[in-house]
Amino acid sequence: MPTNTFILNKTNSIANQFLAELRDADIQQDKYRFRKNQERLGEILAYEISKTLPYTATDVHTPLGTANVNQLTDQPVIATILRAGLPFHQGFINFFDRADSAFVTACRKVKKSGAFTIQIDHISNPRLEGKTLIMCDTMLATGQSIVCVCKEIMAQYNLKALHIAAVIASTEGIAHVRANLPKVQVWACAVDDEMTSKAYIVPGLGDAGDLAFGEKA
Repeated sequence: MPTNTFILNKTNSIANQFLAELRDADIQQDKYRFRKNQERLGEILAYEISKTLPYTATDVHTPLGTANVNQLTDQPVIATILRAGLPFHQGFINFFDRADSAFVTACRKVKKSGAFTIQIDHISNPRLEGKTLIMCDTMLATGQSIVCVCKEIMAQYNLKALHIAAVIASTEGIAHVRANLPKVQVWACAVDDEMTSKAYIVPGLGDAGDLAFGEKA
């Protein structure tokens, strides 16, 4: 993997338990636990990303004196693609609790051949000029959705930095992101090598949106 790709499960930690439960076909039937484990992993990646952001030394006055503390210079903006990414996004805003958020509605338009295009219906965002944007989505499969969304945003705003975070990514998806957004930093809890003909990651975890919120009618 390129040096600007962080893979959480390369290091043993409690995060591996949350990831294992997300993948487990029996445990993931508990929708609350499925959402909660995404939230936990979002918190862990938020903490890891926070290490790379700029800080400013500030004085904090306690009842007994003054402490010098390094605090975030600027809050990032946390974005996600509806609906599957909502629990993961919640983990990020639990830690970046002063950050603004952006939300995207986008979907695949599948042709009879099985090929698909990405349709972006709406982007609701705060001012992004000169901001650090963290785009978080549970699954980074082909990478087409996240690239289309990021390019749409970058066409309107000059971002300070762009981070893409996923619970599970595919090697193909990361390669697509790298080819189209070469300066982006990618963060994933795990990377899987295979995808099905319908662009589901293998072994992956299934349909994250359906598992979190119920099957679509």
